[in-house]
Amino acid sequence: MGQFVTDEEIKRINELYHKSKTEGLSENEKSEQAELRKKYVLAVRESLRGSLNSISVKEADGTITRLKDRDKHAF
Repeated sequence: MGQFVTDEEIKRINELYHKSKTEGLSENEKSEQAELRKKYVLAVRESLRGSLNSISVKEADGTITRLKDRDKHAF
């Protein structure tokens, strides 16, 4: 299921960021950075969705509604 970002990929994201601020990146490095960032953002979104989908809300009338079922268009 879904995206997973390894510690090595996070380390590489940070290396590319720091290099971009000091000496600049080659076109290949810019492309690599964009792909790694995209993968990271997708993984964070998926993790957040999973967390939010496990939350239940007590409604004003006392009923319990899973957040996942409450608003299917939130994400």
